[in-house]
Amino acid sequence: MRVHICAVGRLRTGPEADLLDDYLTRFDRSGRALSLSKGEVREVEDKKGKGMQAEADLLVRAIPDGATVVALDERGQVLSSPEFATKIAHWRDDGCADLAFVIGGADGLSKELRARADFKLSFGRMVWPHMLARVMLSEQLYRAASILAGAPYHRE
Repeated sequence: MRVHICAVGRLRTGPEADLLDDYLTRFDRSGRALSLSKGEVREVEDKKGKGMQAEADLLVRAIPDGATVVALDERGQVLSSPEFATKIAHWRDDGCADLAFVIGGADGLSKELRARADFKLSFGRMVWPHMLARVMLSEQLYRAASILAGAPYHRE
């Protein structure tokens, strides 16, 4: 299963980019044996400043055809790390070829894009900067792969 992170904004060089690369590299190493591909980041940018709907249109184009869409949204479901790993395993085992995590910009995701999502995931009721959300997601992807592989990274 190919994993995609479709996000608004360009992540410049710096600590967030370094962490994102590190966790995606770890995810790739752990996930290969589990039929999980390295997370691909697809960035979109509303250069004309037309707002949330323009961002949503760009994000929709970044989502692979037929992908299972997971919207990161504060109103979504909060999962533990083992529950998240189980969810990923179910999507993979059900034949999902592409899994796309969608992260909105400063104003979040449009109502229409949230409605289109197959699942809504929340990192809690707090709002996180969209650049940090990428890092948090990449770490949880690596943690999920570690849990599925039975590796000691995740401790309960």
